[in-house]
Amino acid sequence: MSLKRINGKLHLALNNLDSLPAMPEIAHRLLALPLDTEDGEVQMLRLIGQDPQLSARIIGLANAAALGLKRHTNSIHDAAMLLGLKRLKSVALGMATLSTLSNQAATKNFDPQDLWSHSMTIAIVMNLLSQEMSEKIRPNENMTFLAGLLHDIGLMALHHLDNEASDELHHQLRLQPKRPIQDIEIELIGITHSHIGAQLVRHWNLPSEIVEVVALHHEPHAEKTAPPNLLILMVNIAERLLPDFGIAEHHSTAISDEEWRELGIDPARSSGLSALVNEVAMQIIQLPDPYVRTPTAPNNSTQTGPQLTGQAKYSKALAPAKALAGWARKILR
Repeated sequence: MSLKRINGKLHLALNNLDSLPAMPEIAHRLLALPLDTEDGEVQMLRLIGQDPQLSARIIGLANAAALGLKRHTNSIHDAAMLLGLKRLKSVALGMATLSTLSNQAATKNFDPQDLWSHSMTIAIVMNLLSQEMSEKIRPNENMTFLAGLLHDIGLMALHHLDNEASDELHHQLRLQPKRPIQDIEIELIGITHSHIGAQLVRHWNLPSEIVEVVALHHEPHAEKTAPPNLLILMVNIAERLLPDFGIAEHHSTAISDEEWRELGIDPARSSGLSALVNEVAMQIIQLPDPYVRTPTAPNNSTQTGPQLTGQAKYSKALAPAKALAGWARKILR
């Protein structure tokens, strides 16, 4: 594959904003709805209710033990009561946006559904992180889930713009597991998925906090945002808690005491937080789960036990990731 061809095609596409994926109509309408009026609230519930797949996913999320909500619901109205209207809007917006892009066909080295599971799982872990943070610095909860869902949307956009370049990128990520993803991207396609994604969400007029997350989640300390945007570090830490889950991004697993303190979390509690992720995962893995398809294991993972649908299972150390993936797959069907 010609590097010059890849760079030329991608940069031509990115310079022409109309060639970027269009925001799904339902997401566009959700974004425009005001929630400070009764009519806006009614319209949002009606709009979500008209999309059976989106409704089912949101109800599944509201019933998920990972979010710590106690009541069980079977309707969008009840889900709105449990999640809150602002959070519901954020969740619906993220799900509607990402699900459209994830419906693209898989290639040899990249399946958009694996990235969908990765994004959903990171959003869940970010929710767990936020519950451990002080209310004084905790990000707006309706932004937390949206940030988790959309942080890697640049990889989806790349697949939309040039699926050959996307496939080759994921092939190289598996071949070069010790190199940072940004270095491989620059060498292969001349641009990072973070830059592509930031351009896309900016084009869609999504909140500036989300643009910053998409742009900086691999380098949370590269630029200072004003005001400080802790969502960036939350995404980065969530991905380090579940390294190379679903997709290979070559995150270091080391999390410094200072980074925990930035989130207002005592480093001494970090092992307990990891145990909490494990506990939630074990609760999920015990549920009947006929829909699970384990995402592809990282290239350097240990393969043990029987194979599932031709893909390697994670090693025992990554059992929590597999469990969360199973739950994510279940509610997204």
